[in-house]
Amino acid sequence: MGGGAAAVAMVVASSASLSSSPASGGRRRRSTPPPLLPLLVAVLLIVVATSGGGFCCAAAPSAAKEGAGRNVITHVKGFEGPLPFHLETGYVEVDEEHGARLFYYFIASERNPAEDPLILWITGGPGCSALSGLLFEIEGFPRLVYFEDSWTKVSNVIFLDAPVGTGFSYSREEAGLNVSLTGSGRQNHIFLRKWLAEHPEFASNPLYIGGDSYSGYTVPVTALDIATHNEDPKLNLVGYLVGNAATDDRYDTGGKVPFMHGMGLISDELYDAAKTGCGGDFYKTPDPTNARCASVMMAINMVTFAVNPVHILEPFCGAAVRTPGVRSIFQGYGGGGGRRSMLVQDDVGHPDFFSKKRLNLPVECRDNGYRLSYIWADDPEVRAALGIHEGSIGSWSRCTTLWHYSHDVTTVIPHHINLTKAGYRALVYNAAPIGHPYASSSICHISVGRFTRTYAHNLTFTTVKGGGHTAPEYRPKECQAMLDRWTSAAGQL
Repeated sequence: MGGGAAAVAMVVASSASLSSSPASGGRRRRSTPPPLLPLLVAVLLIVVATSGGGFCCAAAPSAAKEGAGRNVITHVKGFEGPLPFHLETGYVEVDEEHGARLFYYFIASERNPAEDPLILWITGGPGCSALSGLLFEIEGFPRLVYFEDSWTKVSNVIFLDAPVGTGFSYSREEAGLNVSLTGSGRQNHIFLRKWLAEHPEFASNPLYIGGDSYSGYTVPVTALDIATHNEDPKLNLVGYLVGNAATDDRYDTGGKVPFMHGMGLISDELYDAAKTGCGGDFYKTPDPTNARCASVMMAINMVTFAVNPVHILEPFCGAAVRTPGVRSIFQGYGGGGGRRSMLVQDDVGHPDFFSKKRLNLPVECRDNGYRLSYIWADDPEVRAALGIHEGSIGSWSRCTTLWHYSHDVTTVIPHHINLTKAGYRALVYNAAPIGHPYASSSICHISVGRFTRTYAHNLTFTTVKGGGHTAPEYRPKECQAMLDRWTSAAGQL
């Protein structure tokens, strides 16, 4: 790779060459720049990881402009000059008694913000920040080319840090962190009502609730709360979409062994031994006295321990999460028995961290982009630009363990039934991670191409060939096309 300065210049030049289109809908004028927010991290990636000198390029000053109560960001560290797209951040209080505030990022559609869908996107976990979904899924993985396939090309997206305690969301009192899955769905509903009261220009846009992974629970719980309590002013809820979605505690866990066999990760002999030893039912709680079942499950774990659980075709390099007592996000790196060890284990908070010529981050490891996002989100100038309340949280974490959170819904199958029978549209898409529902029933279609099936009451199921656990991150072009077609007037994939 060339020097850092040249690579940054290439990024800026590629964005500058794009023209703006007139504002649509007559509601306001807004340019249509490329979706470059992921490049805020990309610039950081370029400077740190290239073979050139240290932190070579001066960052633009951070600034956040308040207008009508909205924190519209114009400059941020890591990007030279004003941001060429509309980005807004802020907090909405969802629990006045305890001061629980949910943080959001909002990016308006680049096509027709007045008419395009409004999507509330909730990243999974529970406890995974919306910034992860924004940088690596919906807006795309950081790269040195103009990213053409973000969902904000065709929709307005609110990326929400939920439940409280996730990302930059926080509570004034500890009691505010005591929230259940059901309570979180209610708070998401409260958030939307308050947000739309402050953004009435989007009140008539078709509204969708979306998310992936654990949000397979959160999304239908939120949608059903809205549908059940949709009092005046009514929210224009049209439907919801979930990807690789957790759905039912029993079947999510039980589907893993059949999935691994279907993908050729375990042999026929081992699978047959598991069926025989465990009574042919992987969906019930294992009998701790069944030594035969325990033995074969241990054997399965041993032969699959190094398989990447979020994308079985990619190397497993680590989880890229903060570990209590470990100062650096780069320490403890090297999943798969330490076969890929980090050559640098620095304290990223140290002033001399960026003077290193190289971090020696293996390019084949997707999680290294996640690691760099920790650096960006913890930077004081970045936090000032985002409008983060001082002292509200400590170090930012891509995914946080929510000790006060309670999982009080074991299945959302009834939620899907009630919502679709009431006329709300539903899209369930699946790719190829280990576990989570639909995987065992759909994996045979992954290898031969996209498979779509429409069920009664507006429920659509589709697969994304080559996608991982967070399909838009791995297959952005296909997922953008999927979203645009499904939310179009025709509504067909």
